Amino acid sequence: MDIKVGDKLKMKKKHPCGADTMDVLRAGVDFRLRCTGCGHDFFVARSKIEKNIKSVIREDSTHV
Repeated sequence: MDIKVGDKLKMKKKHPCGADTMDVLRAGVDFRLRCTGCGHDFFVARSKIEKNIKSVIREDSTHV
């Protein structure tokens, strides 16, 4: 799965605050995510997060 820094992830399960979207701050063997609801930062292993992703929201910055 191709996930890059700056993408938003819509998750299958909600964060305890009620939000279901996360900002990708770091991508590699593990991900650093920030909850869009409460702003909580956390690290999660790639193998664990990839099976819980519902969709990837990518904002292309192709402005000329």
